[in-house]
Amino acid sequence: MPVTVKIPSQLRVATGGAEEIEVEGSTVGEALDAVFLQHADLRERITQDGDLRRFVNVYVSGEDIRFQDGLETSISDGDEVTILPAVAGG
Repeated sequence: MPVTVKIPSQLRVATGGAEEIEVEGSTVGEALDAVFLQHADLRERITQDGDLRRFVNVYVSGEDIRFQDGLETSISDGDEVTILPAVAGG
């Protein structure tokens, strides 16, 4: 089931400038793994020890996955997964 992963501008250097990446997966973790297969440098910027870095937020259709099932949050065909790292200086 294809989903769209939205990449913020500060991480696009690791995706060759791609703003969105369409991947398959039934959970957020599977979708991110599919992105990492295409753009390996992105993994170290988003995850640490198999989990999201502390200051990286991920949303599925506008809902924060930290208040759902984390990387095990289910996704459906057509969902948007948005990666949003916290930026200092607010």
